Amino acid sequence: MSAAATGALAPFHHRSYRFQWMADLSTSWAFEMETIMLSWYILVETQSVFLLTLFASTQYIGTLFSPVFGVMGHRLGNKRVYCSMRASYTLLAIVMLVLVLSGSLTPLYVFVIATLQGLVRPSDLVLRYSLIGETMQGSQLMAATSVSRTTQDSARVMGALAGAGIVATLGMGMAYVAVAGLYATSFALSFQVAGLRYTAPAAGADKNETASISVWRDLRDGAIHVWHMPQLLAAMSLALLVNLTAFPLSNGLLPYVAKEIYHTDQTGLGYLSAAFSFGALVGSIFLSRFGHALPPARMMTAFCGVWYCMALLFTHMPGLGSGIAALLLTGCAQSLGMVPMSAMLLRNADARFRGHVMGIRMLMIYSLPVGLVISGPLITHYGFRAMGTLYCTIGIVMTLWIALHWRAHIWRLDEPANKH
Repeated sequence: MSAAATGALAPFHHRSYRFQWMADLSTSWAFEMETIMLSWYILVETQSVFLLTLFASTQYIGTLFSPVFGVMGHRLGNKRVYCSMRASYTLLAIVMLVLVLSGSLTPLYVFVIATLQGLVRPSDLVLRYSLIGETMQGSQLMAATSVSRTTQDSARVMGALAGAGIVATLGMGMAYVAVAGLYATSFALSFQVAGLRYTAPAAGADKNETASISVWRDLRDGAIHVWHMPQLLAAMSLALLVNLTAFPLSNGLLPYVAKEIYHTDQTGLGYLSAAFSFGALVGSIFLSRFGHALPPARMMTAFCGVWYCMALLFTHMPGLGSGIAALLLTGCAQSLGMVPMSAMLLRNADARFRGHVMGIRMLMIYSLPVGLVISGPLITHYGFRAMGTLYCTIGIVMTLWIALHWRAHIWRLDEPANKH
C-alpha cells in the first residue's frame, strides 16, 4: 500500500472531499460556538444544574431519528439530505440572531430552538460519514475519517475559545452573527459535494406506499445486518456505553465544573472545552498519519478503557490548571478510540447498509442525554466527584466485559475488524 494511497493528505486529492471538509469545518465551528454560548447563558440565567443538563440533552433528541436519516440518505441521495440539514441550521441561527438583537431572548426560546435543532443535528455525522464512504476508496477510509474528525476537534478548540471570547468582548449579538455566517457558508459549500445520483422509483409504482414500506424494511434490514456481525455489535455496545458514562463528563457538565468546582468564568470554561478538544485533535492528526497501519478494533477497545482512566483522573483534579491537563489527555484517548470505531464500521458494513449502520451508530448517542439527566440528581445529592467516579468505574468494568465477550472478533489481528 503506497504512501500516496494512505497518507494524511491523500483524501484531499478528491475534489468532493475538499469541499466537504470545508463545509463540515464551518458547521462544526458554528456548533461549538453556539453550544458553549448557550450552555453558559442557561446556567447563568437559571442557576440550575438540572436545567443545564436538560439543555445539553436537547441537542441529542434527534438521535432517535438517526437511522431514518441514514435510510433516507440511501433512498433520496446523501447529498440532498446533507444540504437540507445545513439549510435548517442556517434558518434556526437566523431566528436566534433576530431574538438576540431584538432583546427578546429568554431561556424558553433557547430551549425551543435547541430542541428543533436537536432533532436534526445528531444525524449530521451520519451523512458526513456516509458521503465519505460513497466517495473514498477502502484503503483511504481511516485517513479520511481521521481528517474529517479534525473538523470537529479543531472546531471544539477554536470554537470554544472564539465563542467565549466574542461574547465577552463584543456581546452575544455579534457572536450570533458569526454563527449564522458559518452556517450559511457551510450550506453554500455543501452543494459542491459529490454523491451517488438519486434513482427514482420505477414507473407505475405507488411512490408513497413504496417509500413507506421500504424505509421500515431498510431499517429492519440494517438492524439485522448489525446483529449478525459481531464486530459491528461490539462497536455499537461500546458506543452506547461511552455515550452513557464518559461523554457527559466532558460534554454537558463542563459549565458546572467551571463555575462550581473551579470557580472560574466563561473564559475558563472555554479553556476546559478547548483542552479536551485539543487532545482529541492531536489524536486525530496522529491517526490521519499512522492509522492505516493500526488495528481498528483493538484501538477502539483499548483506548476507550484509557479514556475512562483519564476521565477518572479529571474528576479528582483540584484546580483549573490540573483539570485542563487531565482533559487534554482525556480528549486524546477519546479520539484514539472513536475514530477507529467509525473507520471499522465503514469498512466492515456491507455497502448497501453503510448509511443504515452509521445511523444506528448515531442512535447510540441517545444514551448521552440519559446519562446527563441522571447525573443532575447525582451531583445534587453526592457531588460531581462521586458521580464521575461512579460513571468511570461502571465504564471500565463494562469495557472489560465487551473486550472479553467479543474478543474473538475484535482482538485477533486476523479478523476483518482489525484489517487496515
